[in-house]
Amino acid sequence: MSGALHRKYRLAAWVYLHVGILYLAAVWAMAGAGILPPDRGPVWVWMAVGAGILTIVFWGLRSWRNPWFARVIWGLHALRLPALIEGAFFPGAGTGLPGSFYLTALAVVLVNLGVLARAAWDL
Repeated sequence: MSGALHRKYRLAAWVYLHVGILYLAAVWAMAGAGILPPDRGPVWVWMAVGAGILTIVFWGLRSWRNPWFARVIWGLHALRLPALIEGAFFPGAGTGLPGSFYLTALAVVLVNLGVLARAAWDL
């Protein structure tokens, strides 16, 4: 693997790590504000699952450097776009979160998708 491609995977791993930390921090802040629905289980379970996924993806991108792994992560991460677009541009009544929250998350996800795409398809 070339040095440039190695750097693309390393960058994708670190960007994904920061996106994941941002998501975990958002869950923590939303739980503190009482915005999370209580019927979805304890917050600590979601935090633990999120941290586990984050660790696996970071390690996979950083160590394995497999284009199909990066493509699957890209596809799964892209599944967030419809909800973020809806929240940013077509917010429903009583969502409890401002459109700017979704717009910021949309920008972060798009940057992450771009970095993942550079590694996955060697752009």
